[in-house]
Amino acid sequence: MTTDGRYIYCVIKANGAQTFGPLGIGGRGDQLYTIVHNNIAAVVSNSPITSYPVSRENLIAHEKAIEEVMKAHTVLPVRFCTIAGSDEKVKGILETAHDKFYDLLGVMDGKKELGLKAVFPAKGAQAGGKGDIYGYILEKHADIRALKEKIAALPVNQTHAQRMAIGEMVEAALEQEKELCKEDILAVLSPLAAEVKVNSNYGELMILSAAFLVEHDKEAGFDKLVEQLDAKYGNRIKFKYVGTLPPFNFVNLVINTD
Repeated sequence: MTTDGRYIYCVIKANGAQTFGPLGIGGRGDQLYTIVHNNIAAVVSNSPITSYPVSRENLIAHEKAIEEVMKAHTVLPVRFCTIAGSDEKVKGILETAHDKFYDLLGVMDGKKELGLKAVFPAKGAQAGGKGDIYGYILEKHADIRALKEKIAALPVNQTHAQRMAIGEMVEAALEQEKELCKEDILAVLSPLAAEVKVNSNYGELMILSAAFLVEHDKEAGFDKLVEQLDAKYGNRIKFKYVGTLPPFNFVNLVINTD
């Protein structure tokens, strides 16, 4: 018979036992509950001592559990698939790292993570082609437009070098536009954030993927600035704004459970 361990989702401030529903990872309906030590607690569920695959299903279960706890508490997320052998092992972890966890909870208290992605819409994504960054580049850069018009009527087999040059010029102009827009967006939003994490882009049209740690009383002002940026850029940039997230980009506790 396999003995269950304790899957650790996050650390919170707490003085008494609490439960958060049958949201445990693994699909068994295990209850989330707290293991408390000296005014802090780990939120855990029973779980086989195993290595969970990094799958969409498992990651969503991990995140949903933390999001549920976050409705009522400041949370310190713990790295995916952190499993201790028993309640006693978890209490030992809390005792050893008590001051570190308590101080970090104080730093994170009253703040939330807000996520923003900004991309140039793909060609034809907007009605009539509006919002096409490549069309915008042609309008803005007379040298690229002139070269493109110059070779338009010539046979393809005679203009290979010029077409290669146009491609390189457009690529350079695209990177320049991305950097200009990224700097503008960050300059507008960063003053309202306690901390900013800029993540790697994916795809040639992504301008920015960033997380902002924002105090609760500044969230409304931050929302308004995002709306203003959206209005400013119109069809040129598509924004995806996600609010009230666990602070995964700013805290990811790595706990040695041995």
